[in-house]
Amino acid sequence: MGLFKKKVAVQHYDKENKKPVIKSSICNGEQVAGFKDIHTGKIEEVMLIKNSADLEKFKVMYGIEEEIAKEY
Repeated sequence: MGLFKKKVAVQHYDKENKKPVIKSSICNGEQVAGFKDIHTGKIEEVMLIKNSADLEKFKVMYGIEEEIAKEY
């Protein structure tokens, strides 16, 4: 019934080799949060961002406190 909120488990990512990014489409504005490999430049997409609540959920899910860069 919504009385209790489910705790979001903090997941881990390779902080030495990957950085969090938001991939944004210049055509339709669709945004996808994920991680970019700093060596190869390949982006691993994790979740679709529809609003600011989704972005906050992504940050909490991975324990990200800094600002996330956007790439087009």
